[in-house]
Amino acid sequence: MKNMAVIGAGTMGNGIAHSFAQSGYPVNLIDIDEIALNKALQTISKNLDRMLEKGVISKDQKTSTIQNITTHTDIKKGVENTSLVVEAATENEAVKIEIFKILDETSPKNTILATNTSSISITKIAAATKRPGKVVGMHFMNPVPIMPLVEIISGYNTDKSVTDFIVKLTKEIGKTPVLVNDYPGFIANRILMPMINEAIEALQCGVSGVLEIDSIMKLGMAHPMGPLELADFIGLDVCLSILEVMFKGFKNPKYAPNPLLINMVKAGKLGKKSGEGFYNYAKERKAIVPANRFIKI
Repeated sequence: MKNMAVIGAGTMGNGIAHSFAQSGYPVNLIDIDEIALNKALQTISKNLDRMLEKGVISKDQKTSTIQNITTHTDIKKGVENTSLVVEAATENEAVKIEIFKILDETSPKNTILATNTSSISITKIAAATKRPGKVVGMHFMNPVPIMPLVEIISGYNTDKSVTDFIVKLTKEIGKTPVLVNDYPGFIANRILMPMINEAIEALQCGVSGVLEIDSIMKLGMAHPMGPLELADFIGLDVCLSILEVMFKGFKNPKYAPNPLLINMVKAGKLGKKSGEGFYNYAKERKAIVPANRFIKI
């Protein structure tokens, strides 16, 4: 295994880079935004500090993890001499396909191209390349350094040897690979997103409030986080994109995004990353957004 690269320095990208680097793999973290790359390194360092405080890693392990990460704004330079590239850009089909066209042209011919997409067709992304047999899905969970699951999705043309290799690699970085087939939303989001969407529907219809809905799911179903808080954590724009992919893919109205979710995304209320969603995150204080902000029907 030579160097590996991660495309995108956001929440998922820096978490994936962290996990590979902590397991001893040299990682090129690539993003067109230098500020985003610097922020990613700061985030990785803070997450490592938390692990250090809990005794999960040693000081030497923190140092080596940071040293294993090199940042790049030039995608061509970042993917040269790589054996694996993991794309973790925004959950947008057109953006991902364009990135894969570039990766196909610039990375070595034998390099495996993986996508961290949480819902978009691996087969369609692979079709944009001249190496569909070497394109595979690696859907990590957030927060990546902590969550053990990785959904491994083979496209229609993915070589079995590639899938087997990714499964083996996933285990080597301390994660648990689970194989699923290439259909919209795969398994995790095919089940999760309708639950989040239904929670938003219940809120909009006035069945209960934000805190009440989340409390019921935490106390009654043993969920560590309620669906509305989880939606904030994921990003309401991401939730909307995934629901749109499933609605388009299955043509089933049960996947149609709730109008309140659509309006909140239009208003820029994307959850934790924007400072406000179903909760308010100003000054790191989580406070419920006033109930009158949500339209009842």
